[in-house]
Amino acid sequence: MEAVTSFVSTINGIVWGIPMLVMILGVGLFLSIGLRLMPILKLGTGFKLLWSGRTVTDESEKGDVSPFNALMTSLSATIGTGNIAGVATAIVIGGPGALFWMWCTALVGMATKFAEAVLAVKFRETDSNGDHVGGPMYYIKNGLGQKWAWLGTAFAFFGMFAGFGIGNTVQANSVADALSSNFNVPSWVTGLILMVLVGAVLMGGIKRIAEVAGKLVPLMTVFYITAGLAVLVVYVDQIPAAFELIIHSAFNPVAAQGGFAGAAVWAAIRFGVARGVFSNEAGLGSAPIAHAAAKTNNPVKQGLVAMLGTFIDTIIVCSITGLAIIVSGAWTSGENGAALTSYAFSHALPLGNYIVAIALAIFAFTTILGWSFYSEKCVQYLFGDKAVKPFRLIFTLVVPIGAISSLEFIWLLADTLNAMMALPNLVALMLLSPVVFGLTREYFIKQKALKKAV
Repeated sequence: MEAVTSFVSTINGIVWGIPMLVMILGVGLFLSIGLRLMPILKLGTGFKLLWSGRTVTDESEKGDVSPFNALMTSLSATIGTGNIAGVATAIVIGGPGALFWMWCTALVGMATKFAEAVLAVKFRETDSNGDHVGGPMYYIKNGLGQKWAWLGTAFAFFGMFAGFGIGNTVQANSVADALSSNFNVPSWVTGLILMVLVGAVLMGGIKRIAEVAGKLVPLMTVFYITAGLAVLVVYVDQIPAAFELIIHSAFNPVAAQGGFAGAAVWAAIRFGVARGVFSNEAGLGSAPIAHAAAKTNNPVKQGLVAMLGTFIDTIIVCSITGLAIIVSGAWTSGENGAALTSYAFSHALPLGNYIVAIALAIFAFTTILGWSFYSEKCVQYLFGDKAVKPFRLIFTLVVPIGAISSLEFIWLLADTLNAMMALPNLVALMLLSPVVFGLTREYFIKQKALKKAV
């Protein structure tokens, strides 16, 4: 087992090395420039479309779930341990400057997420049950042709296994740990309850997953943001100094202090970008699988909604976590992961640790639901429609195993598989970027013409 761990660790160091970080930021920057910073400039338009997309009354719109619920399904998979434990880990290893590089990743990641959703809707298919399916494997196959089909197969292969790691066992373990340390609930009990809840939702397919996500995700996000803002209010006098520290640490080494071991600039960049991608999944290729099911006939409209996922996940939720950790001084406490976030919240709010535990548990639960759909579509692409029901059963049964297991190796493997998923997707985004630019230009020309006509 040590040899396997060492091998995977070596692969992880390669796939999350400088080339990958440059590629993720490079593709995002290329798409941002090609779109003329449209994702940032049209942020307000995206929120308007999100609000109007809560229900779809136009029967001509093809798809299975509302644009709002498609985004909530996507957010259910992204808002999770990365926002609470991932941000904390990035700050512990990379220093406060890691938060700055997370922001940079998110700003260019909005263009990446926009492009992913545009291509997902443009090149989606309908399966034998009449459901709409899409994502990187489909826009590689249908957009790039059969000679590139192997790349789509590679994405689906890595995505299938990644779902059992980052989308299942790791999340179940996070829930069990949070409930055990704060409420003394035995891990096996948490595992069994999670298994029943996950199974009940999964058997209903994308429509039930979207319905649950559409209710739970907004509720818990508002709850967590409100609690985080309360922490910032307590330390409001420290906020200017915190921003100054974040910017300075992004470009300068941070000396050891308290329980903080010190960090080089490269560590801030590496872990800021890696944890940013881990959290918002821009470039990973997972979110477009959810957006492909949206009821819409216009790929660009769904792209404008999809890009909000990165903004909400990182610019809002991750920033709340990171700022709470820094303004409270918790980042020098020696704590790490979710325990560090809990430490920061508990020092500002009477029940802060319980708030973090509840948020982590529900976010991780919804992440299991979102990733189950992603992995299912990868399995469906590889093995056909008949593999869907057996997959749902296996995915459900694995949940309690994750809750009671030690997952150091699984974390490492999941992190590696995430990078392996990103590679085929980033190549496809570059090759299909002319399609994205063309559809976007055409959409906004029509919008201008409509405004003039009115």
